[in-house]
Amino acid sequence: MDVVVFGKHAEVSPDLRTHTLEKVQRIERFAGDVRRVDVDFDVLATRRAGDSHTCEILVHLNKHLVKGQGSSSDHRAALDLALDKVERQMRRLHERRVDRRNGTRAARGDGAAASTPEPDGDEVDAGPVVKTKRIAVKPMDIGEAALQMELLGHDFFLFTVAETGRAAVLYRRRDGNLGLIEAAG
Repeated sequence: MDVVVFGKHAEVSPDLRTHTLEKVQRIERFAGDVRRVDVDFDVLATRRAGDSHTCEILVHLNKHLVKGQGSSSDHRAALDLALDKVERQMRRLHERRVDRRNGTRAARGDGAAASTPEPDGDEVDAGPVVKTKRIAVKPMDIGEAALQMELLGHDFFLFTVAETGRAAVLYRRRDGNLGLIEAAG
């Protein structure tokens, strides 16, 4: 397992790097196919002092990515929070893999209505749909879509890109910037 530790707006001390490598080794007990773990430390000046230090962990598995993020007043506490989230997700993934391998889901009769298959063949437990909304998707450029999203006060906006005619979703990222997801041809 390769562990990559880096800092965006923060210098990662050798002590913090060693501490991180020791803590991240716990992830291997949940899956034997961990290829790489990226640990990203960051200091955000615009946040409250109690949440200014963040840690984001991205675990690369065969056919899966597991991500966890934590914010705290120091990097060690943020690492612990992010690692707790990653371990929780890894445990759920491990349980799903074991259930599928042992066939307990089929024997119990679960999963037919409550899970949907993903493109790679894995199943995801889907919660109930509590609201359905139909909207008219209008062709517009990205700037106009950003303006509409702001006017509506939403964190995302579905539209058709005028230049390509493809469906796209404009969304607000956690860092405050905008992201775009566009349907492939």
